[in-house]
Amino acid sequence: MKKHILGTTLAGLFAATPLFAHYGMLIPNDPMISQEDGRSVALSMSFSHPFELDGMILETPAAFSVTHEGETTDLLGSLQSATVMDEQGFTLEYPLDRPGTYIFAMEPEPYWEPAEDAFIIHYTKTYVTAYGDDEGWDTELGLKTEIVPLSKPFGLWEHNVFQGIVKMDGEAVPYAEVEVEFFNQAGDATAPDELMITQTVKADADGVFTYAPPSDGGWGFAALNTADYTLPQDGEDKAVELGAEIWVHFEAWTGQCSAPWISPQSRAPRGDPRPRTSWWSLPQAIARPCWSRPSFPPARLPSRAMCGSWTAKTS
Repeated sequence: MKKHILGTTLAGLFAATPLFAHYGMLIPNDPMISQEDGRSVALSMSFSHPFELDGMILETPAAFSVTHEGETTDLLGSLQSATVMDEQGFTLEYPLDRPGTYIFAMEPEPYWEPAEDAFIIHYTKTYVTAYGDDEGWDTELGLKTEIVPLSKPFGLWEHNVFQGIVKMDGEAVPYAEVEVEFFNQAGDATAPDELMITQTVKADADGVFTYAPPSDGGWGFAALNTADYTLPQDGEDKAVELGAEIWVHFEAWTGQCSAPWISPQSRAPRGDPRPRTSWWSLPQAIARPCWSRPSFPPARLPSRAMCGSWTAKTS
């Protein structure tokens, strides 16, 4: 989904131009609806590059539905045409009549991507909980391909781990490649290198992947596989990229996020076999992770890479 194409400069030279990741986007105004929030959820649908806020045309989907308590309802006729990121998209205001988890799912029409010489079909879903009832958060819809959450896909703090299992035709996909991207909704995030815009992880032999985002906000997970069928384009049979996508929102940590038990003067406690040297000292500035209590000796001291702040945020 993220490849490179060649472009010609004015000087007649060739330069590599990145083709950023395509995402079906299915974004609720709030993934956790309480009684105080009202009795409905507002959804926005687009086909976009979420970090760059670069929209593309989303044609009327092939299917759009909601599943609640095992019952699936077709909502395709309820979609309202809208402009999302300056391109054609859709919105929907959906009433939440009962508590529980609502799973919204979109199957788009095949999108021809000349730069990849392939069609793209990304099955996209998101989970919304209503009125404090999270029953059904791990529901599997039985889509052609999907990510089934192993972590609750809402109510997560930033830096929490999210895990999911990648499936195709109901079977786990070993070592599936999963792309992860931040929805830069406020437009105030930057990346020091284009390679950091789309993160990539691989699932294990059981199709399970793990990712811990560095910031709160919306994060899209897309597991990519090639379909076992082709589609015609200009008289030729072309490959089809199938994406299993899920959008998960992580909440900003509202607690005390420092480690006061670590200070520039900290040393290994008395009786610890290691020398009481400056190696043990950690500047307060990098002691950012929020451990619940001190534990000596720790199994592993955090590195600067682990403790560093989310550098993409400009505010």
